[in-house]
Amino acid sequence: MPRTWKYAAWTAAGAALLGTAATTALAQPEKSTPRPSVHDISWHACADTGFRNMQCGTMEVPVDWSRPEAGRLTLAMVRRPADDRAHRRGTLLLNDGAGGSSIEQLRLAAQFGLSAVGGAMTKNFDIVAVDPRGIGHSTPILCGEDPKPAGVSHFPENQAAYDALARHNRAFASDCLRRNGSLVGQVDLTSTAKDFEAVRIGLGERQLNWYGIHYSTLLGRTYAKLHPGRLRTMVLDTALDDTTAPLKRIKAEAATAETAFNRFVAWCEASQNCALHGRDVAAEYDALVAAADRDPIPAKARAHRPLTGEDIREATQDFLNVVSPAWSELAGAIVKATEKKDAADFTKGPDAADFTHDPDDTLDQVQVQVPACLDNARPVRTFAQLADLQKDLARISPHLGGAVRSYKALAGCLGWPVPARPVKAGAPVHGAPPTLIVQSTHQALAPHSAGAAMAAQLPGSVVLSREGDDYSMFLVSQCVRDATNHYLTTRKLPAPGTTCTD
Repeated sequence: MPRTWKYAAWTAAGAALLGTAATTALAQPEKSTPRPSVHDISWHACADTGFRNMQCGTMEVPVDWSRPEAGRLTLAMVRRPADDRAHRRGTLLLNDGAGGSSIEQLRLAAQFGLSAVGGAMTKNFDIVAVDPRGIGHSTPILCGEDPKPAGVSHFPENQAAYDALARHNRAFASDCLRRNGSLVGQVDLTSTAKDFEAVRIGLGERQLNWYGIHYSTLLGRTYAKLHPGRLRTMVLDTALDDTTAPLKRIKAEAATAETAFNRFVAWCEASQNCALHGRDVAAEYDALVAAADRDPIPAKARAHRPLTGEDIREATQDFLNVVSPAWSELAGAIVKATEKKDAADFTKGPDAADFTHDPDDTLDQVQVQVPACLDNARPVRTFAQLADLQKDLARISPHLGGAVRSYKALAGCLGWPVPARPVKAGAPVHGAPPTLIVQSTHQALAPHSAGAAMAAQLPGSVVLSREGDDYSMFLVSQCVRDATNHYLTTRKLPAPGTTCTD
């Protein structure tokens, strides 16, 4: 049984097929097919064995919704028909986190037990996974530059290093613009939400049902605001809070990730399943980071460039998002990276390769970074401002140092030439359905309080808490599944204050 929609394929063979011509071809119509109109979906039986008995589709939408004749892009989608067609209740859109392929998430969910445990979700609803613009099987953002190559630091120690970071970001953006054109400036939340209205029309549905994870909690709220009354139900898993000031949001995420790291350390102390059991885990991690900053550690198994301590800290948060098997994987990665050299066997010695592999195989870091530069305000414009933030983060997060996703987004957008256009958040969204918001009590990506902040924007909504550290909880908790399916079928929410403990 998988732990989450996102992490179910850690043991599956091969990486997710993202950002290549082969993946885009998953749902492409024949070349001889006449060009469809906007809102027309071209469906055919999926040839991919991972989507047996499902339908693959494509549709075209404008690159720029304000200039619909200026060019189009392709959205790719997969539809899993409801098991009980006679009692079908509509369509449920499955939406992944930022930079992740919803289509690949549906593949993993199908492979690891969704049909067996889905209940009403799979019995009564067509599940449609759409890769958003710029992502995965849809027209993808593909760039040739590394978002963060060797010699570039997201934590510059002086003005020269800050200038080098901003200079690299400009070069990275220029390469992306050269390869992808105006799409680079059109992968923001608002444009993406407008795409989903086109999908609704193409599906012929009066209303949709929404299941959004992480970033897609913001996307669902944005869609509900732009298109009131078009959602019948909305389930938001691990809500984010974009109602606070950007720097406050980064500090809150840093504190949350630090707490998750400390919980990992406590688990290692208590569990013999931890490869570091009986050792001072926090001290060994800190020593690893310091050593890698002095002398980067080879990543032998993946032929990757050697990793600095900063690289290791930036990779750690994603290992903390689910307990099993991610925490065991993190402990093993630390052990491998600290292995002593063997003069008699040159193949032995420290290997940081596990820190180069994102636990979520469906993510593409370029496709994470580019939208982030549009959706997030840029409150830092000088080295002095960034240095002040780093000092606060070092105090708040002594082990991870604040190397969390929102900080990486901020640092990766310094010098970015395309203006940001974040959505305005905080006001009540009229026309949105009372929403089920599922939030872990301890989560490395989002504080529990983010659930309440989202609920405050969606009148009548309820936060269903789950005691634990995981996110993307439908497949990991029977309590969450029961509450979700009851809500999807009856539109009745659990009592405020309800907590799942399984």
